[in-house]
Amino acid sequence: MTAAGFMGCQKSGNSSVVLNKDKPLVFFNRQPSDPTTGQIEKDTMNWNSKTYYVGFDAAGGGAVQGKLITDWLAKQDASKIDRNGDGTIGYVLCVGDVGHNDSKARTEGIRKALGTWNGTTDPTDSKIGSVKIGGKTLKVVELEGKAMTGTDGSTWNANAATDAMGGWATKYGTQLDMVVSNNDGMAMGCLQASNYPAGVPIFGYDANADAIEAIGSGKLTGTVSQNVDAQATATLQVIRNLLDGLEGEDVYKKGIFEADSNGNKISAEITYVPETKAVLALNAGVNSDNWKQYTAGNRDRGIKQTNAAKKKVLLTIYNAADNFLSSSYLPALNYYAPLLNLDLTVVQGDGQNEASCLDKFTNLNSFDAYAINMVKTNSGRDYTDKLKY
Repeated sequence: MTAAGFMGCQKSGNSSVVLNKDKPLVFFNRQPSDPTTGQIEKDTMNWNSKTYYVGFDAAGGGAVQGKLITDWLAKQDASKIDRNGDGTIGYVLCVGDVGHNDSKARTEGIRKALGTWNGTTDPTDSKIGSVKIGGKTLKVVELEGKAMTGTDGSTWNANAATDAMGGWATKYGTQLDMVVSNNDGMAMGCLQASNYPAGVPIFGYDANADAIEAIGSGKLTGTVSQNVDAQATATLQVIRNLLDGLEGEDVYKKGIFEADSNGNKISAEITYVPETKAVLALNAGVNSDNWKQYTAGNRDRGIKQTNAAKKKVLLTIYNAADNFLSSSYLPALNYYAPLLNLDLTVVQGDGQNEASCLDKFTNLNSFDAYAINMVKTNSGRDYTDKLKY
């Protein structure tokens, strides 16, 4: 055995013991990146040859949300949307985590669609834009953008959005014509405000079960599906492929772009970015026309069963209270994991301190692979440091 081979594998009796540093490592939902520049952390993504990211097309999703809004507005009556008849559409923006790539992409997509993009995702920096409503062109003003941070420091906070919405409704009155949010959780939080102005359109992002129901009942105007089942299955399929010894393109193709040896294949559209080792699900707008196809319980029938040996995976979720991850992503993981013969151990953080996840990222030798959802996008090294030993 070569020196390199000895370092990658230790013998215990007749069985091979894979060192933690050589096991599959998949980051999901939060791409390892610099929170200020958005640059992908190459050192983290190149931790070993079995390190990948699974998520969705964040930039594309921002554009989908922007188009969802402008397409809806184009079909409306300007006199009804412009509540005070001043020729200006005033909207407020609920921002998730200012340092999160997804939040930045959505803020940019919204502002570019409405013409309020001023070259930055800073919640306080926008310009006057314009939009067509029922054949008429109206000015657009972002009355206020605000990061929804809870009293405990957690981001994407629905309760903070409820409080903010209550203040906005009072402060802006009939100047407020529309509400836009970086996610469904904050949008639903806005709707909880006791003085939410009746009939004012509101858009979210994630296609959570409660948001889909809200569209069906006419409370929420629209949202964006990031194909949570495709993401959850791809996260598990990449891990399964790596554990089964697949290499090269087969790691991100088998069961995803093409059927694996058991006939499993994700039905939703997926793309792969080789530069960042990223498997990404594509997005789709959801509104009153198509909401029924996104109701809870619609699982991907292309994923059936594998006959591979059962393997153990340690999986972290940055915040037990995150609406998307807890109500959509985790149920999907728990549905597909047994089909792929993966035994998940899930540990969840508090959404503010990395230690709340890292302190539970333990007993690493007991697991065959790891799936990481970080509190902060630049915390990848904190996890790989633990895998050195």
